[in-house]
Amino acid sequence: MNEAAVGAAIKKCGVPREELFITTKLWVQDADYESAKKAIQTSLDKLGLDYLDLYLIHQPMGDYIGAYRAMEEAYKEGKLRAIGVCNFYPARLADFCETVEVTPAVDQVELHPFFAQENALALMKEYGVVPEAWGPFAEGNHGIFTHPVLTKIGEKYGKSAAQVALRWNVQRGVVVIPKSVHKNRMEQNMDIWDFELGQEDMAEIAKLDLGHSEIVNHDDPGFVKMLHSMKIHQ
Repeated sequence: MNEAAVGAAIKKCGVPREELFITTKLWVQDADYESAKKAIQTSLDKLGLDYLDLYLIHQPMGDYIGAYRAMEEAYKEGKLRAIGVCNFYPARLADFCETVEVTPAVDQVELHPFFAQENALALMKEYGVVPEAWGPFAEGNHGIFTHPVLTKIGEKYGKSAAQVALRWNVQRGVVVIPKSVHKNRMEQNMDIWDFELGQEDMAEIAKLDLGHSEIVNHDDPGFVKMLHSMKIHQ
């Protein structure tokens, strides 16, 4: 939805293209072969780019197999450097990986201390899929930014609870994409590479896992209907 604005920013910033990593997604509305082919080109045109570094299916909805075939073709043509999926939970991901030709490079799912998804991570590792966390701060639920367990661990390293939460995911092999509009918080989110959580720290954080989503239930029919009703173009 913000591709035109991002494209303008890319053009204006003056940073060499090879130093940027640009990701965008295929919306539910375009989840079929022909629509996906058009959507990929539309994204390239709006962004003013010859290729995308990563292109993801937003949800396992609609004809996502057909859509992925279009993505595989664009991948082979060099328009997409990597292709992947979002919100594909274990059974769906296993079926998908057994069906497609090009194994998805990434599966972007909800991953944070309150929803650790260890089984999902194990399956991704089995198929060589990189886990990427959306909502690594659980959208602020459970007081994550001041949570006593995370705060206490952070005090040992001179880090915040948020930095501990990010580092925990990183040490599990997860790519994190925290959202922030504040420069100082962006800098803090990047400042997680000068310390390493110990095994006891990791074990304490593991105890916070509630075993279910804290943000959205992808098995809720109402949620599925709502996403299908959201149109981003005519």
